[in-house]
Amino acid sequence: MRLLLDTHTFIWWANNDPSLSPAVTVALGDRNNEIFLSAVSTWEMAIKIALGKLTIAQPLRSFVLSQIALYQFQPLTITYDHTYQVESLPAHHNDPFDRLLIAQAVVEDLVILTRDEQFGKYGVPLLW
Repeated sequence: MRLLLDTHTFIWWANNDPSLSPAVTVALGDRNNEIFLSAVSTWEMAIKIALGKLTIAQPLRSFVLSQIALYQFQPLTITYDHTYQVESLPAHHNDPFDRLLIAQAVVEDLVILTRDEQFGKYGVPLLW
């Protein structure tokens, strides 16, 4: 499977948080899956850290790079096609990070690992 981490899923996985569902835990532990971490998530984390809404134990760059190396996550950059896809998304909610993750999932044919029920309104495949 080709999977895209929502930001909270990435953070919870890195912190071994029990809030992760059993299905997500199995999917992330399966080395046959191709798992992507989007630049959208690092952007979101950087903003939340700057605003004091998120605290992590090390600098963001070190945290992300160590997790990518440890779990062999694939970096997913933001492309023009991803941003163009946002234009065609219905306005179910206004979170720009979520909307861009959804657009990336559509363009790249990815299953999103998220607990956020709003994502389901967009018709993208989800796993939780």
